Amino acid sequence: MKNKYAIIQDKERCIGCLSCEVYCLQNKQLSPGPRLCEIVVLGKQLQTGIPRESYVYMSCFHCENPACVAACPTGAMQKRESDGIVFVDFDRCIGCKACMVACPWGAVQWNPEAQKVVKCDYCKDRVDQGLKPACVTVCTTGCLSFRELDGADTDTD
Repeated sequence: MKNKYAIIQDKERCIGCLSCEVYCLQNKQLSPGPRLCEIVVLGKQLQTGIPRESYVYMSCFHCENPACVAACPTGAMQKRESDGIVFVDFDRCIGCKACMVACPWGAVQWNPEAQKVVKCDYCKDRVDQGLKPACVTVCTTGCLSFRELDGADTDTD
């Protein structure tokens, strides 16, 4: 099943303010620790002849064939048929961390307070209401966008 959505970053506009990371935790009511999205600092690079730090937004890729879903022994890690969003059913999660080990991107995180895993689910509750994910709505520079894909843009396994 192809993914219906993606969060796209315009790297030229990102200033590394971390508002996406902070609001994500706030929206999910998580304490600092797990990072469902993360701004990775690439270091200084020349942009139009001026040295500038470069930042990359990272979160779950909602893979076409997610290893985390295949590794979950209880079926807590799931992929929605309707749009390809990969999410955790917290009632079924036993905290075994098999999905964390299986994810090649480190997108599945440990929540020590709940003793269960958490991950970006594109704020599926918001998406279901026609809203954008929390990280996108608070992006200071507007460098993050939430887009519907046409099917040709996805190839992340």
